[in-house]
Order: sequence, then C-alpha cells, then structure tokens
Amino acid sequence: MTTISLDSADPTTLSVDAIVIGVVPADSGVRIVAADRVEQSFDSGLAPALAALGATGKAGEVTKLPTLGALPAPVLVACGLGESPDAETLRRAAGAAVRSLAGSARVALGLPASTAEETGAVALGALLGNYSYTRYRTGEQKLPVSEVIVAGAGEHAAAIDRARALAGSVTLVRDLVNTPPADLTPVDFAEIAGKVAEEEGLEIEVLDEKALAEGGYGGLTGVGQGSVNPPRLVRLAYAHPGATKTLVLVGKGITFDTGGLSLKPAEAMDWMKSDMGGAGAVLGALRAIARLAPAVNVVGYMAMAENMPSGTAQRPSDVISIYGGKTVEVLNTDAEGRLVLADALVRAAEDAPDLVVDVATLTGAQLVALGTRTTGVMSNDDETRDKVVAAAGLAGEPAWPMPLPDELRKGLDSAVADIANISGERWGGMLVAGVFLREFVADGLRWAHLDIAGPAFHKGEPYGYTSKGGTGAATRTLVAVAEELAAGTL
Repeated sequence: MTTISLDSADPTTLSVDAIVIGVVPADSGVRIVAADRVEQSFDSGLAPALAALGATGKAGEVTKLPTLGALPAPVLVACGLGESPDAETLRRAAGAAVRSLAGSARVALGLPASTAEETGAVALGALLGNYSYTRYRTGEQKLPVSEVIVAGAGEHAAAIDRARALAGSVTLVRDLVNTPPADLTPVDFAEIAGKVAEEEGLEIEVLDEKALAEGGYGGLTGVGQGSVNPPRLVRLAYAHPGATKTLVLVGKGITFDTGGLSLKPAEAMDWMKSDMGGAGAVLGALRAIARLAPAVNVVGYMAMAENMPSGTAQRPSDVISIYGGKTVEVLNTDAEGRLVLADALVRAAEDAPDLVVDVATLTGAQLVALGTRTTGVMSNDDETRDKVVAAAGLAGEPAWPMPLPDELRKGLDSAVADIANISGERWGGMLVAGVFLREFVADGLRWAHLDIAGPAFHKGEPYGYTSKGGTGAATRTLVAVAEELAAGTL
C-alpha cells in the first residue's frame, strides 16, 4: 500500500530516493517549473545539463539525472510538462515519474502545485501511476514506490484525501478488470460488491438467477443461460441526509464475453475479461462517493452475466422479454451488453432519479469512431450530454459528444418482436446501440450513455498514469457527475 503525504519542507533537503521536478520548452532548451522552494534550490546550470541529456520539455517526457552527491537524493527526475501545463498534464507527469521509479522506497514530488487543484492532480497522478497488478506473478520483481511526498502547502490536505479516495476506487476497478474470468464470475463479482458495500456503509440488494427469472429480467437471464456461472443483478445505494436529487448509475458487467453462439474470433476474445468494466466503474464510483460524501443520493446497478456458447445458450432469432415486458429479437448473441443494460435501465426508473447514466464496454464501433482513449457520450438530451462530457474533461477522462439519430431506429425493427438487438446496417454501430438503449429509458427521464469499449482496457505500453490492462475508465467521470448533480450544475 502506497502512502502519500504533504510536506512543506523543501524536498531537496529530504532523505529520499528521488526528487521529481517539471520542465517546459524554452528557447535555450528547457526551463525548470517546480514548486516554489524547489525551483529556487537549483542553480542555472541544471537546465543546460538536462537539455544536453535530450530533455525538450515535451509533455510525457521523463529524463533522469544522477545528483552525484549535490543533493541528499541520488536521482533527479525531470518531467516534461509541455507548453501550457494543466491539471491533467500534472497528473500524467506525476504518474510517469513515479512509474519510472519502481523499486524506490521514498520519492518527493516537487512538481508545481500551488493550488488545491494542482496538489490533488499531482497526488492522484502519482498514486495511479504507481499501480501494478501482481496477483499472479511469481518470483522477484520491482515493487511500486512505497512512499510519495508531495511538496505543497498544508492547507491542501483535503486535496490529498480526495486523491486517496479516487485512486483507491480506480485501483479497485483496475484490479477487477485485470482479474482472469475464472476468478471473477458474476457470483464472485457480486460478493466483492457486498464487501465494498459493508466497508463503505452502502445499502445492497442482490438478485440471483431465480429472482431474475421470477422478476422477468429476460436480458440477464437470456445472456446468462449459456453459462454454468449464473447471472446477478446488484443494486447499491448511497444516501445523503441533505440530498434533494437522485442519480442512478447502470453498469454492464459481462464477466467474460465469448460472443455466445455468435462466437467472436479468437483475437477479439482474449481481452474480453474487460467486458465488465462498466459495472466495475459503477462499483468504484459508489465507493468513492461514499467517502467523498456529496449531497446527492446515488443508486448503482451492476448487471452481471457470463456470455458463453453451450447447449443451453440463447440462439440467434430467440425472442426475450426485458424487465417491464418489452420484447427483443436477439439476432446476434454478441450484442448482449445492451440486453442486460435494458433490464437495469427499466428497473432504474423505479428509483425516481433526476438523472440516469449508464456505462458500458458496449461496441467495437466505439473504437472505430473514437479510438482507444476517448469515451463516446450519447443522451436523450443534448444539454445533459454536453455537461457529462464537460464533467469527464474536468475529471481528466477524454470524452466526445455523439448523436442519437432518429432515423437509425428503423434499422432495429423486428418482424416478430418489439425491437431487434442489432440493425441490418453495419454503419454507426455505436450510435445504433445507443438508440436501442434509449428505447428502455422511461419517458421524461434524463439519461446519458457512456461507451468505454476502448478506454476500459489499454493493450499497449503504459503512459502517464495509465497502466497496461485495466484502466478504471469512467470511474472518475461518474464521481464528477454525482458532484455536479449535487451542486445543481447538471
């Protein structure tokens, strides 16, 4: 467990393994940009030395320099901050720096952090960048940094506490996404949710396969019927005594997705343990919300199932009845996430929410349209959509507003049921999925849909504070949405 603290002392005087500073581009090479006392501690020869080592000040760049006894710390790390550093730049710089120092015991961060926002950004970036998933590793390996010290004023202690809450929740989601599906079935996932609820004082309700069948949750029952691991619907609730509004979060929790009888190709299946990332984000957000205590009531639904092919699996052309009675012709069993979400979206209306936000690793089309790092945001209200996108930006999670064209609805017409789960057209798949979900949102209810198919799982090398594998995508966005609703700005 990494500890993080504030220290008003000049970190260049501390007995640590490394000191981290920032640099930005300058005419002569680079210019040092650091906490006030840190910046004053270096003479004019440091910037040319860093430039001679190849430092340019470009955002994301990390340059290490031995101090050769000039400082108590043996290593100095200079992080590029780019032309116009902002909170996200600081988060990424702190994350990259701490990750590069794996194996060190104590690290002091002297990045510029004069405000509470900057202090929180540095702390959060450091904690997230220090993440590693070692549950299944054997043998000796480099351990994460055990102690991080942030140079800053003591009055920003609340920003450090907030960073701890957010980082702990994102770490929980990353761990869940990284867990092999054999060790994270819907039953396992529901039990973990129960432990979080107990620790954080959240109300919890778990519907098992019998209760789902009796209650008419045809999406969850249909998707889960091909697996020996039965589905679950988990409802978590956080209540604030001063709340006047209610937010409902809905997450897709497919603990492994083979595509069912509409089987995925092998190369598209090996990372489908991440298909529960939406439900993971809901759980992580509820954990953080319970600790940060915004004045809003928040309910979270986690729709969990395993999508497997077998003699009992649902077939293409089967018709299922979603909770509430609307029927769906299942033309493709690999479009299963929208089916479990439909159950939960209908149920969500029973909580009389002011806003519903669902989050899901829903479509490959999201990656085609927006790539691997940008969440697609859709809504039945353009103003709500744009405010959710803005909240994501403030949280440091890239998002982009997408439309829900009415003409796409016709492609979901079914010859035998109320609606089909896929369109006959191959184009606009992310938007078609959103149009499908909109059919299960109660009239007059504000709703936003986040497609995190790409952002939830990073297959490349780590960057900034983002690790390889599970990223915890949308967790911070959901927390920001709750806070904006509490403040009356969303």
